[in-house]
Amino acid sequence: MAGAVNPQLIDRIYECAFLPDLWPGVLDELAGIADARGGWLFTANFNAGILHWTASETSRTNMERFIGSNLFLRGQRFPRLVAARHGGFLTEHDVYTDEELDADPIYRDFLRPDGLGWAAATALPLPTGDMLVIAVEREYARGPVESGIVQQLDALRPHLARGALMAARMHLERARIVSETLGRIGLPALVFSHAGVVLAANALLEGLTDHVRWRAGDRISLTDPAADGLFRQAVATLDAQSPPPTRSFGVRGGHAAAALVAHVIPIRGDARDIFANCAGILVLTPVALPNAPPVELVQSLFDLTAAEARVARSLVAGDTVGDIAQGGGVSVNTVRAQVRGVLEKTGCRRQAEVVALLGGIAVAAG
Repeated sequence: MAGAVNPQLIDRIYECAFLPDLWPGVLDELAGIADARGGWLFTANFNAGILHWTASETSRTNMERFIGSNLFLRGQRFPRLVAARHGGFLTEHDVYTDEELDADPIYRDFLRPDGLGWAAATALPLPTGDMLVIAVEREYARGPVESGIVQQLDALRPHLARGALMAARMHLERARIVSETLGRIGLPALVFSHAGVVLAANALLEGLTDHVRWRAGDRISLTDPAADGLFRQAVATLDAQSPPPTRSFGVRGGHAAAALVAHVIPIRGDARDIFANCAGILVLTPVALPNAPPVELVQSLFDLTAAEARVARSLVAGDTVGDIAQGGGVSVNTVRAQVRGVLEKTGCRRQAEVVALLGGIAVAAG
């Protein structure tokens, strides 16, 4: 039987809302309470599966293998945990019969062959519509998680829920700030999740009623059917290794000519977060505006370094790699490495796509 919960653990749970890198240590402490091998934390939904995750060091390799196994939506563990709508931790015998447990591919094909097979888990709804799941995974030989251990974990669940909600609200606030900042310089924009749920939108975009239609579940569609199809394709392939070259496209309103250009911008690197699930930004700009914005405008969205931002700006201005190297007093190889960083973080495959993406986000003069 595990000992009493360390009171400092609660403080560390709340610290995770501000310092997400602390989650693996907290998960390790939760696993210690349950005499388990390790712990997992992930956000997921029924459409996209697991979106983001972290794990204690002892479970990281297992989680990576689990993500690659495609077992998540084949098994019943997540659906039954969510369907239980229980305000605490649950064990296998709360949601399975012995026969059902033996037949579940997550247990039969993954956990038990790895020596695992008993857990305590809880599901927490997030304001994005996704679910946060926290689980501690115990060795099969150790036996099911006892009710006394579940009670100790349940005592921590309100703090885990508040910490997760605090983190989600903080990162949704960041999404709102991004959209409103773009609005202040004349760009209608919204931030969306992997599932296409709008997390934040500025007033300029909300005013584009001839071009944007709001749907149930905080989703939008473009009134131009062709543009709407391209938008949905771009959202669905944000993380594809070979993304389609249709992240910038015309959007027709009530007239025959394209009145706006849509730019779907992936959010990369540290700008993503396990709770808010910010996947990308939709920016709508008038076709006729000729001025390209400073690349610093999107630097933080793409997680560009200062050097990468200068290279991106120079590419948009029409400079060659040789020109950039000569002007910056660095080698051509250095500039090429920086260009590769820009391509990777913007999701582009060629320099011309970077120029089209960044150069197309025009800012109204004055």
